[in-house]
This record gives sequence, C-alpha cells and structure tokens, in this order.
Amino acid sequence: METSTEMVIDHPKPKPEDLFEAAEKGDTSIFEVLSEEELRRSRTLRNEDDRSLLHVASASGYSELVRVLANADPSLSGVNCKDEEGWAPIHSSSSCGHDAVVKVLLDKGADINMKNTGGQTALHYAASKGWLKIAELLMSHGSNINVKDKYGCAPLHRAASIGNSEMCELLIEEGAIVDITDKAGQTPLMNAVICQNQQVALLLIRYGADVDVEDNEGYTVLGHASKDIRDSLVTAAKVMLEG
Repeated sequence: METSTEMVIDHPKPKPEDLFEAAEKGDTSIFEVLSEEELRRSRTLRNEDDRSLLHVASASGYSELVRVLANADPSLSGVNCKDEEGWAPIHSSSSCGHDAVVKVLLDKGADINMKNTGGQTALHYAASKGWLKIAELLMSHGSNINVKDKYGCAPLHRAASIGNSEMCELLIEEGAIVDITDKAGQTPLMNAVICQNQQVALLLIRYGADVDVEDNEGYTVLGHASKDIRDSLVTAAKVMLEG
C-alpha cells in the first residue's frame, strides 16, 4: 500500500530590507508566510530613522497591512512605538490623510493623545493639513481638542493658519476655545490675520473671537492686520457688538 508524503516547502526568510520594502509597497504576501514568531520579531525591526514596519505601512496608507502588523496586544504590536522624532504610526497616518489606517490604529489601541517631540498630537496634523474626516474620527474617539504643542499652539491655531474655514468651524463646534493663546500670546484669530486668511478671520469673529486681546508684544488683532483686511474686520466686530 502506497503512502503519500506531504511536501513541506521551506520558504527563505526575508531580510529586514525586504520587509521594509514590502511595507512601503503594501505587499501583505511576504508577511502572510511568516510564522507567529517571525511576525513577532518583524515588529521589533527599525530602520535608520528608528521607524518600524508599522510606521512605514501607516505613512504609506496600507490599511490591510497595518491591520496585520497591529494585530497583537498594543505592548507587542508597536502601535504606540515612537520613531526618533517621537512620531507614532497615528501621527504619520493622520498627517498623510489615510483615514482608513487611522481607524485601524485606533481599533488596535493607538494612544490618540500621544505627543511627538514637538508636542503635536494626531489632531494637530489633521487640523494643519485640512483632513476633516480624520479630525472627526479622532475627536469621536476622545482626542483633546484644546491640547497645545511645545509652542502653545492648539489645533485651532493650525487650522486658522492654513485658512481652512471648515476645519475651524468643526473644531469650534466640537469645543475648541476660540481665544486660546499660544506661548507668544497669539490667538487663532491673530494667526489667521497674520497669514492673510480673511475668510477664517471673519468666521472666528462670528464665533466671538476677541479683536481687542493683546499678544505678548502688545499687538492686537487689528495691529497685526494689513490695511487690505482691517476694514472688514472692524465692520465684522461692530456687527457682533450690535448683536
């Protein structure tokens, strides 16, 4: 009686550089043949910037690969591991606009209020890049709306600086402090005026932003405003005062 023997294929173990290339390209196949032990070890790999495979996959926007790499206890998956600049995968994905990746990371235990070396959280990056869907996702999971970075800037400062009215309105509606100040004593309205973002400036005034507050140098909002937009700011402020 013949007995059949099952052929065992011995896959060559991929090199670290192969794994990082796969993470950058979103190639899940190379990870699917790894044993649990090999997958565990792969999560500890770091490149020259101290970034993990999960960092690379998150920045590149590959949610399925991120799911594979983050599919472990947060202490083992590296979901909250930082690179040399303090960036965790949630920072990278939020900055790059990969909402599907952000969702996976949050589901896998990402620390939503983790700060990098600059003091920024994921919400700072979503606000500064104008990623509304990601901002909504982060806030729905408990992101601190009024958190300040090392310069004292809150997400609303960032949104005002880039002139994103929709983001500013979303943040304010969710509880952002309109007249929050940074370390220079400047408010989001001052940031909007300095950056010549008239539409955002008028929006902030409609939400009650103070045009008379002074920064650390003694300048008010109107003191920062160029002649081109000063008149419109004054008019808007008068309308608010008259009710």
